[in-house]
Amino acid sequence: MSLLANIFVALTALLHVGFLVLEMFLWTGPTGRKMFRMSEERAEATKVLAANQGLYNGFLAAGLFWSLLHTDPAFALQLKLFFLVCVIIAAIYGAWSVKPRILLVQGGPAIFALVLTFLAS
Repeated sequence: MSLLANIFVALTALLHVGFLVLEMFLWTGPTGRKMFRMSEERAEATKVLAANQGLYNGFLAAGLFWSLLHTDPAFALQLKLFFLVCVIIAAIYGAWSVKPRILLVQGGPAIFALVLTFLAS
């Protein structure tokens, strides 16, 4: 169970690295504009906000990776719980404020990882 939990924590972290890349580096390019259905003008107008959002996603990923690498199991568990809950809260807010699908894409893996982490502990 612990291995499966850690796999989903890592998956959640990798997703957030992907969000970082998308929001910080690909936002104004064809990939970012297509994914978010934006015109070139809208992408340019929002690129600083998107980069800021991407940076926060990077912090979430870093925290989740830290939780997987920490040698003290009790502290690693606290890190996992904290950062997974942060991801879930961000997904809930995104679903409420932008579009409901965010809860599934961003929150789904984190919720599953959180449940598995609780079951493994």
